[in-house]
Amino acid sequence: MIFSLRSIDPPTTMVQIQRKVQAAIAKHPYRMRAFWVPLDHMAPELHYAVVAAEDGRFYVHNGFDWVEMQKVLKEDLEKHLLGRGASTITQQLVKNLFLGTERSLIKKGVEYTLVPMAELMLPKNRILEIYLNVIEWGPGIYGAEAAAQHWYQIPASQLNREQAARLAAIIPNPLKRSPARETAYAEEIQRRMKTMGW
Repeated sequence: MIFSLRSIDPPTTMVQIQRKVQAAIAKHPYRMRAFWVPLDHMAPELHYAVVAAEDGRFYVHNGFDWVEMQKVLKEDLEKHLLGRGASTITQQLVKNLFLGTERSLIKKGVEYTLVPMAELMLPKNRILEIYLNVIEWGPGIYGAEAAAQHWYQIPASQLNREQAARLAAIIPNPLKRSPARETAYAEEIQRRMKTMGW
């Protein structure tokens, strides 16, 4: 199944199915907006902003960022709490495609099986392309093209640096955040981009 993603775009994801079911159960109207575009039809600034925000070591790790995990664990132990996660883009993609947003030890085990397979079978740019096309960027908004059109009324290819950073800033909580309110985090993402040479 993962190998087929080298050339076939996924028709849906577990998160998209989950949101439809949640809306049906709650008897809320649900409108899905999703437009698949190739990676080279998205502004490079969006690639850079998302990698800087979500997984700064995306191009050097093999699906799991053990360096970042150790750092987060150390911070959590010092603060005596469980804080932020250290999921890579590949981990987030696997969860999005196959597992949904609910957490469990069984799902974590499946994730730890699928992530190495995805890294082995898919080039990094394909992982990023699928990720940017399927993740949520607001209620019913999936993928960079739908996000750019919804939030800025432009195609993803025309996003500027600030707009890209603001979109990247809402990824951790897309159902509650909006780009207009993410000024401080967007500025931090732009600083990270600059540090990374982008």
